[in-house]
Amino acid sequence: MSDLLIRPLEPYDTEEAAAVWWRSRHAVGSQLPPAIHTETEVRKWFADVLLPDGQSWVALDDGQIIAVLTLDGDDLDQLYVAPDLAGQGVGSALVDLAKDLRPGGLALWTFQSNTRAQAFYRHHGFTEVRRTDGSANEERVPDVRMVWGGHPEAVPQR
Repeated sequence: MSDLLIRPLEPYDTEEAAAVWWRSRHAVGSQLPPAIHTETEVRKWFADVLLPDGQSWVALDDGQIIAVLTLDGDDLDQLYVAPDLAGQGVGSALVDLAKDLRPGGLALWTFQSNTRAQAFYRHHGFTEVRRTDGSANEERVPDVRMVWGGHPEAVPQR
């Protein structure tokens, strides 16, 4: 990924960024539950919610969007990499950006079924602080809360 470019999400990016999100959620071998929204609804969400919020970034290689990152305050809310490029450092570059942007700490949710994501985030210094039955998320699927750095939810180390 020598030509990797990371920049804020722009209006002309929303369709392509939403497509990366969709492909990642539905890739063969994905450990994620299926999206509960249609692909059209996801594209609209990117255009009408994520773009105006101004906390989303895209990673490009050869001019193509290959990953998307969204922060929501101090939550790492979305991180999706094109399935064929997973494991090549793109997600790590975006986590590093998120840490640079939120040096006081980050938190995130991931599904309990997504053990690869949990291992990825542990590798990047996140620790698990709790598990839920999923009743509070849209998918109603059990999830895991993880934190990094000085996030207020972090359990003090003894």
